[in-house]
Amino acid sequence: MHTVEIPRFAADCTADDVIAALHEHGVAVIECLAEESLCDAVAAELQPWLDATPPGGDDFSGLHTRRTGGLLTRCPSSAAMVAHPLVLEVVDRVLWPKKTTFQLHLTQSIAIGPGSPAQYIHRDHWCFDFFPFPNDVHVEVATIWALTDFAESNGATRVVPDSHLSLDGREFGPEHTVPAEMPRGSVVLYLGSTVHGGGANHSADVRIGVNIDYVLGWLRQEENQYLTYSLDEVRAMPERIQRLLGYEPGAYALGYVDGGRSPMSLLADPDPTAPYAPAATQSFRPT
Repeated sequence: MHTVEIPRFAADCTADDVIAALHEHGVAVIECLAEESLCDAVAAELQPWLDATPPGGDDFSGLHTRRTGGLLTRCPSSAAMVAHPLVLEVVDRVLWPKKTTFQLHLTQSIAIGPGSPAQYIHRDHWCFDFFPFPNDVHVEVATIWALTDFAESNGATRVVPDSHLSLDGREFGPEHTVPAEMPRGSVVLYLGSTVHGGGANHSADVRIGVNIDYVLGWLRQEENQYLTYSLDEVRAMPERIQRLLGYEPGAYALGYVDGGRSPMSLLADPDPTAPYAPAATQSFRPT
């Protein structure tokens, strides 16, 4: 039986605290980081979309689980979670090797309904075609914000602490996992290499979380951010969100348009097809 507990911190913790826990154990919980008013706003905006979302089509997605993506336009208040300063500082300093940028990997709500069995435990960075990243290469950081209380009985995310230190060949079972129990407004962070999975919901209530993941700027995003939101929708978003979506080069000469222009220029230009003159302002250097 796995005995390591998930490190826990109060909302006034420092990025150093969380970073140390992620490096040592691969997972950390920050309790009550989102205020009740933010949780209320996100939940209210999400509800009609959640009602219209069908359940998953297989056991991994969850036959009693509904996953709603594209949250930045469907639930505009979720931008405060996506761009939370503490979370972004942790991500910026944990992802490695990172010379320039990181980006938003996906946004989705995960509503685990009553009767849902536990999800198959896995590593999120397996989405990169199961590439065997070295143990000291951290390409992804995942977060799940609790819109309802997370309890073992209602499907709290189950995590295997310290599993980020093991190779893919090692097998883990449910007996190695511990539930990321936490009150509403809390967030659990874990590395893409950390073994985890949704828990079984034995209660009569739906467990709702907001899953926001970040990845190095030179890797492909799981949720295609360029097709999820129109250019006009992105133009209306704060610049920090625009850059997180991937509208800045992921590294030098990576992701440019028009032979050398930063995609950020498309957001400032009402006519993206108009000719342009390459200039010092068209720099690849992120801000």
